[in-house]
Amino acid sequence: MNKKQKIMLMRIILAALMMAGLAFVPSSGMLRFALYLIPYLIVGYDILLKALRNIVHGQVFDECFLMATATVGAIALALYEKSGDYTEAIAVMLFYQIGELFQSYAVGKSRRNITQLMDIRPDYANIEKNGRLERIDPDDVGIGSVIVVQPGEKVPIDGIVIEGSSSLNTSALTGESMPRTVMVGDEIISGSINLSGLLRIRTEKEFGESTVSKILDLVENASSRKSKSEDFISKFARFYTPAVCIGALLLALLPPLMNILLGTTPGWERWIYRALTFLVISCPCALVISIPLSFFAGIGGASNQGILIKGSNYLETLSKTKIVVFDKTGTLTQGVFEVCGVHHSKIEEEKIIEYAALAESASSHPISKSLQKAYGKPIDRTRVANVREISGNGIVATVDGRTIACGNDKLMKSLGIEFIPCHSIGTIVHVAIDGEYYGHIVISDVVKPHSEEAIRKLKQAGIRKTVMLTGDSEKVAASVAGSLGIDAVYSELLPGDKVGKVEELLEGKNDSEKLAFVGDGINDAPVLRRADIGIAMGAMGSDAAIEAADIVLMDDDPLKIAKAIKISRKCLSIVYQNIVFAIGIKVLCLILGALGIANMWLAIFADVGVMVIAVLNAIRALFVKKL
Repeated sequence: MNKKQKIMLMRIILAALMMAGLAFVPSSGMLRFALYLIPYLIVGYDILLKALRNIVHGQVFDECFLMATATVGAIALALYEKSGDYTEAIAVMLFYQIGELFQSYAVGKSRRNITQLMDIRPDYANIEKNGRLERIDPDDVGIGSVIVVQPGEKVPIDGIVIEGSSSLNTSALTGESMPRTVMVGDEIISGSINLSGLLRIRTEKEFGESTVSKILDLVENASSRKSKSEDFISKFARFYTPAVCIGALLLALLPPLMNILLGTTPGWERWIYRALTFLVISCPCALVISIPLSFFAGIGGASNQGILIKGSNYLETLSKTKIVVFDKTGTLTQGVFEVCGVHHSKIEEEKIIEYAALAESASSHPISKSLQKAYGKPIDRTRVANVREISGNGIVATVDGRTIACGNDKLMKSLGIEFIPCHSIGTIVHVAIDGEYYGHIVISDVVKPHSEEAIRKLKQAGIRKTVMLTGDSEKVAASVAGSLGIDAVYSELLPGDKVGKVEELLEGKNDSEKLAFVGDGINDAPVLRRADIGIAMGAMGSDAAIEAADIVLMDDDPLKIAKAIKISRKCLSIVYQNIVFAIGIKVLCLILGALGIANMWLAIFADVGVMVIAVLNAIRALFVKKL
């Protein structure tokens, strides 16, 4: 509990003890009123002040106004009748504050679950100067700087390890408790905690563009994107509260006036009491508090599992997903390509790899990286000129004065070069030199360990159709899709073709169904935007993909997709349960109150009891580990 919650708890206990003690103190008249007014003000002064302040600012109809009107009215009625029964008014305020305390604790718990991520924000970065470490603001570290991360410190900025090896705690980012080992040459993301060895890291980004900054920005803005359910509750409360206030006023006035017209006893006291009971029952706290709390808890539970959901509207849409479309490279496969053979080469294998690596050196594509890795020597860019990338086909460049063409079948056909087809499974890079075919390089990708299980879990979660889109050859795509159990596959697609294919799938589905696209590359950003829900691989995914996506998986594990869908469905189920339960009980108790069957004590249950039950139910959205 924080300090504010502890003070509120002390006020509740003190007021409860005083109310119980006053039952044994003989008193009457104004003395009794003054004595009972003390515990009432102790527990409810802030509600009265807030109601008064809101009235001054033109915000009349809220739960504070309802509580103040009902309790002050009950006290006034007791004074008028000279009954001396002030306990109902104190009890209403007391139990309302208990409910508020409970709600505050529940929201705090959910918020702490999300804001644990704020602990990943680094306070400083170490720069080595004259043999000594100097702490500076991470914002002041430029790209290409060398920073030092000592054991126990947070990695402040994304980069490449250039010296040292260590184990990293990435649990705040990915939700995984197993440490990750890094060594020279490995990429390292900010927000991780260095557990053992000293690391020297060459920064690849500025602090504002690093992983930790992007995560914090996502978390801080998540609550600003409201779901349709939350919007409904906000609008409902805006119209509902004035309506019940008018209803209570009519209940207090119309029956006595009708009695007067009929020549019978007005019974003002009885109808005013019913109206006050009606006001207490009508307080919409259960809905106003529990629905946003359910979404907040769902987002918090997901973030604790390494799934960042940018807003409750995306959580609601995700729950309706029936079609999941995957990019292949880096999503279902590791995106770690390796040269596994050179076929039909007219020159030495090392030489054809060298030409291909130099020609592809300007590209950031995984194919280019695998060629450079197979080449194994520093790239001399002075040997390369006139680089021309043909999207979806390959690259044509001048290397050592010779024209090198590297790419797929389409590139060779477009250049009019006869090539030898390859029957091996993998990505085939044909190489032509000065217009003559010199052979092809076979590069294969590695399927992620959990991809097959991820597809199976999605089908168990009720996903109707899984689809894979890729720029790879039909043979490679069919092999990967078949091994994973994917329902449909579309291959040899250009970046623009992927958008078109997703649009086709969107047009072919039912309106009630939603389509999710999962990707990681820069060329996936338009598709992530076009889909109903865009899911990006966050650890190794491109910045553009993460920005375009609605949901980010921090550990790139496709298994988390099924978990995210299950979390969303659990959260929405809780939301609907709370809406039906809260409105159902309210309507029933309002009818009983209007008929005079429900007294103020039942009103307390209808208000505080329903709120406590709804909040307890909402907290269940936090517990998602076993989903």
